[in-house]
Amino acid sequence: MRCRSNTTAGSDGATGERDTAGESAREEGPGERAEDRGGPVGDPVHRVDGPACTAYVGQGEEQQVTLRTPAELADALPYLLGYRPEDSIVLVALHDKDGRGRFGGRARLGIPADADDWPAAARQLAHGLITGSERRGARPEQMVAFLCQEPAPGEIGRQVKDRLRPLAQALRLECGGLDVPVVEALCISDGRFWSYCCDNQVCCPAEGTPMGLPGTSVLAAAAAYAGLQVRGTLRELRARLLPWDKTAAREQQVALDAAGLTLIPRILDPKGRHEVAEETLRLAECIMGRLAEVPPVGRPLDTDLRDDALITHDEAATLILGLQDRTTRDRAAEWMEGETAAQALRLWRALARRCVGPYSEHAAAPLTLAGWVAWSTGDELEAREALAMALGADPEYLFARLLHQACNEGLDPESVRRCLRAERLNRERSETRQPAPRSQQTSAHDRPRTSDPGATDGCSTRRSRRQAVRSGARIPRQRGSVPADRTRPGGGPEGRRRPQNLRSSRSRKESARQSGMEDGDGGRE
Repeated sequence: MRCRSNTTAGSDGATGERDTAGESAREEGPGERAEDRGGPVGDPVHRVDGPACTAYVGQGEEQQVTLRTPAELADALPYLLGYRPEDSIVLVALHDKDGRGRFGGRARLGIPADADDWPAAARQLAHGLITGSERRGARPEQMVAFLCQEPAPGEIGRQVKDRLRPLAQALRLECGGLDVPVVEALCISDGRFWSYCCDNQVCCPAEGTPMGLPGTSVLAAAAAYAGLQVRGTLRELRARLLPWDKTAAREQQVALDAAGLTLIPRILDPKGRHEVAEETLRLAECIMGRLAEVPPVGRPLDTDLRDDALITHDEAATLILGLQDRTTRDRAAEWMEGETAAQALRLWRALARRCVGPYSEHAAAPLTLAGWVAWSTGDELEAREALAMALGADPEYLFARLLHQACNEGLDPESVRRCLRAERLNRERSETRQPAPRSQQTSAHDRPRTSDPGATDGCSTRRSRRQAVRSGARIPRQRGSVPADRTRPGGGPEGRRRPQNLRSSRSRKESARQSGMEDGDGGRE
């Protein structure tokens, strides 16, 4: 195939990137899933005439960029993804419109270390991107493929290109088998690129073509004008969410062990579970307030190091274990918008970094919360990576699976936000109908004295008790008290309450139903 010229970019629809759903933060394997997504309305959409293209939306009129060579196509890749891929296979869909192609969905998968797994990886990526595009009603007409990998020790870029040639061929065969031809396949390595589709030595020499300096191309200028940024490499993005590998990791593990001995038995107890949930959320709010007082600094790494210093090992352990409870995690997910979201995201990142050693699976909860907040605030790149890492920590973590699929499909996070807002509103309404906790209620010495010896539980008559129950109030029963409804027909109390062990279970249940409460808990849940 000869290189085409005159490639133009514009904006007319949604873009998408598809990433590995079961991707581990440590290693990527050939069996991992890939999922396609469509971006939000207004996302830059990339239009081409032939194999290469890109477009960015500026303020005001539509901004177009013309890419004329494979070099400009290679330079466009970081702007398509939002980061510089490493050890990655990337497929980009092209949609033909009026004789001019436009970039559509993108899909990325780690390059399997074993060459025997390359055909399966190519099949997974091609089928995933094409079927995902079809679900959105936009089947691609062509594909562009990128293979990005740095040379191994003692290897040069040209050898990488030759070694990955079978993978490029597998991608072309899989896409061709689905009637979507690969019109360009590039290998990017060691600051150079090679084309697997062009044998013209003038434009694609055997020694490769040097990549331009980052940020110096016309495309980089158009991206800067549109407000788009390339956020370093994928490794740098994930480093903010990876568990510690420093000396403090041992101290954090000790704190997690100690917290587990005290918290897990309480979580398994229904009453203790509620108490742990409240303690976890109060501690999280306290730390978020602490983070709010110290705004982020220049580099992300510096901000992360300072955030780590603001959270003790014991605090992190308490939060990590407390968030393993689904109900507690869902309530924490309500910190998803406004100024609170920024502090919550910093906290969830910090907790993910504290899931060290044997507690790596516990990272699924903070990673999912980090991905959710990132998605809710418009950062789809970090959202996809955080959710993919959550599934790497626990492939069966349902909340992460649902969010990752929704994010990849380009759904609006507002639908999830509405559900969480409704849950919070219902809980707040329910709490307003409940009395203050026992610790805040008046003691027996503070209560006004009454001449009715049967009114020691706070309701002097059966009528007042029924009114309280009808209003939804929870009325605690105190030990040794005589229920107001257990009186003689004449209104006087029984002479002496029977011993507890002589009362039948039937009479206790009848008394509970009449008084609107159950023995032992002071009211219905």
